[in-house]
Amino acid sequence: MVAGYQNGTPGGQGASNGVSGVSIDLRSDTVTQPTAAMRKAMAEATVGDDVFGDDPTVKELEEKVASMLGKEAGLFVASGTMGNLIALGCHCSGRGEEVICGKDSHIFFYEQGGASSLMGIVLNTVQNQPDGTLDLDEVAKVIKPNDPHFAVAKVLALENTSNKLGGLVLPLEYMEKAGDFCERHGLKMHVDGARLWNAAVALKVPIAQLARRADSVNVCLSKGLGAPVGSILVGSKEYILKARRLRKAVGGGLRQVGVLAAAGLYALENHFERLQEDHENAARLASGLQSLGLDVLPAHTNIVFFDMEEAPVIVAKLASRGVRILCTDGEKRCRAVANLHTQAPDIDYFLAELAEILGKPKK
Repeated sequence: MVAGYQNGTPGGQGASNGVSGVSIDLRSDTVTQPTAAMRKAMAEATVGDDVFGDDPTVKELEEKVASMLGKEAGLFVASGTMGNLIALGCHCSGRGEEVICGKDSHIFFYEQGGASSLMGIVLNTVQNQPDGTLDLDEVAKVIKPNDPHFAVAKVLALENTSNKLGGLVLPLEYMEKAGDFCERHGLKMHVDGARLWNAAVALKVPIAQLARRADSVNVCLSKGLGAPVGSILVGSKEYILKARRLRKAVGGGLRQVGVLAAAGLYALENHFERLQEDHENAARLASGLQSLGLDVLPAHTNIVFFDMEEAPVIVAKLASRGVRILCTDGEKRCRAVANLHTQAPDIDYFLAELAEILGKPKK
């Protein structure tokens, strides 16, 4: 919901949250609404039955994203969670095989254990390092020997950027080392790249460089890019054929999905490069929160984590003033995410209202 300054007061589209004309939603980058131009593209999309392979718009989107990431083929899926589930299921040939991932990864922490409950995959975790990486020496230690007693490790799953760790970007050098590691140990590499677009913008590199060593990559369209629905899973042609079959099995075969694919195409063409604005707004917010004396994690991309006492009470007060953020861990940890609808004046309004609630002088 867009919020901009009108006569010195934030105001914009969407429902108010208690202050006339004010609606600033920083809970996530998934809360955005399609822009008017995106809605027009959706309404005018050429569509067909995608289960029969008849939808030209979704084909165009799949081919475009695969090309951008340097892979042979792509597959539209309803969500990032579905994309990760299918990706891991395709890499593991039987129940009881193992995926190694971070303890703070979305796959392990936020996907309901779906890889285990639905695919029979064992999730073996390694503690994420402060920079979001997995120590490859520690990963090597959890790879079990070839013995009938043990699950067989098949996949190393990395997340870039890291949601739970505040939008941390995995360095290019690390991705190369991880690729070498997987080759040595006979592992496939899957990248949960829900916000890989943000990583590419932060590092100022083509997104294909971040995907180069991966066997599969899952990227979201409905986060920073601002599309309403969808992710794309990419990999080799053979892999994506297998993924298409598994997508059908988990209920992900969609019919006239071109209306959603059109939103994704529009987002890629118009919202990718502007992610830098989200990063700048997040940095602006982090700096302002620090000036209020709060404990703030560094804003690497568009996600800001910070701590404050009695956070649930303060978050409720902010909501009554038209600003929405999340409490994430217990009574202190909060999250704010700059998104397509966030403007610098929104950040300033948020900081001013928070300062008043905390009894701090306004800057």
